[in-house]
Amino acid sequence: MNVLERFQPVLVMAGVGAGLVAAQVSGVAALADALVLPFLMVMLFAAFTAIPLGGFRHAVRNRRVVGTSLGINFVWNPLLAVVLGAVFLRDQPALWIGLLMLLVTPCTDWYLVFTDIANGDVPLATSLLPYNLVLQLLLLPAYLYAFAGTTVDLPLDVLLESIVLVLVVPLAFAVIVRRGVRRFTGSRSRWFERRVLPALGPIQIVFLALAVAAMFASQGAVIVERPDLLALLALPVLAFYAINFLVGLAVGRLLEFSYEEVACLECTILSRNSPTALAIAVVAFPNEPLIALALVIGPLLELPLLSVVSALLRRIQRRGWGAASDERRARLEG
Repeated sequence: MNVLERFQPVLVMAGVGAGLVAAQVSGVAALADALVLPFLMVMLFAAFTAIPLGGFRHAVRNRRVVGTSLGINFVWNPLLAVVLGAVFLRDQPALWIGLLMLLVTPCTDWYLVFTDIANGDVPLATSLLPYNLVLQLLLLPAYLYAFAGTTVDLPLDVLLESIVLVLVVPLAFAVIVRRGVRRFTGSRSRWFERRVLPALGPIQIVFLALAVAAMFASQGAVIVERPDLLALLALPVLAFYAINFLVGLAVGRLLEFSYEEVACLECTILSRNSPTALAIAVVAFPNEPLIALALVIGPLLELPLLSVVSALLRRIQRRGWGAASDERRARLEG
């Protein structure tokens, strides 16, 4: 990871501080509110442009891991989000919805980095990426209607408009740019990978920090009045990571996954796509600032927690998970 990637939590925290300071200036809140969505759309365009969308055919080669990952991400995680919200955020329905949006949107970028750090199967993780992206686009409206429709006002047309605006439009532009660059430079050219891809990560991080700063500047009054909200939301997020880490290990043992497959599974079911969920929340819930605020905690906690997960996975590998898996495979092949 480059410097910006390593210090993403610091940059996001700096955005939080800058936004709170700017919120004290008269007239800044209205301007900042208008800037949140453009910043998020630029960030999502950079993120989507870096996504290799041709990975579907490669995932077919390992149906057990792919099926397990998708089942946990899109069946187990929504149910877990509802339970955690009921336990920790029963009296805070807006935060509960923000938690739900966070936990039902699996990551489409960072989990690859941590899969590599944990010595997991990166090609397999990459092949999961298009599935994660497409399914969260299709299923997020269903989750919100099933679990949040009775809690907040949620017009279907507004929800669909927000998804088209903040997800489909940046994704379409990203696909056009990828194909255009490849056609212009030649199908075999590696210019895109050498020159364009390295710049996309920093762009994504910078505009996420700017979006967070704008959001805190626009909602500074609410945050100053309730400084306990971030700490309140941290509890279910930490519980989610702890529970899912153990679930991943248990499923890996039960299905006799190799260590590389387990590391891939863990990073896929733990990493969350908080920027995408934040972008949708800004458009779909303009009158519920706490929902968007809940999603800011994702980038603040995700990198430190994934670093801990990667270290734990490497320790598990050193204690012999990989050797046991190799022995089982050798017996099966013999």
